[in-house]
Amino acid sequence: MQRLRCVAGLLLMVLVAGCSLPPERPFTRQDLFKTNIFSLFTIKESPDSILAVINQEGEVVVEGIDKNKKAYFVKIVSKGKELKTTYVEK
Repeated sequence: MQRLRCVAGLLLMVLVAGCSLPPERPFTRQDLFKTNIFSLFTIKESPDSILAVINQEGEVVVEGIDKNKKAYFVKIVSKGKELKTTYVEK
C-alpha cells in the first residue's frame, strides 16, 4: 500500500510539472521579437494577442507561413525568463 501511494504521488508530481504555467513576470513585445518568428514566418495573429495568451497560459500555438509558402505550427513557450520556440510543418 505504501508503495502504491509513493508511485501515485510521483505520477501526480510529473503530471503537474508537465503542465504549462503562466510566467513569473509578464513578457514584453521585445521578448517576443527576440524569438525572430515574425521575420521567419508570416503570422496572422498580432504580437499583442500572442503576448496576452503567453502571459495568461504560459504557451501559445499559432500558424505561420514561411518564405517558401509552407505552413507551420509555431509553438511559443515561456521558460523562466525567456521564450522558446518550436516549429512543426503542418
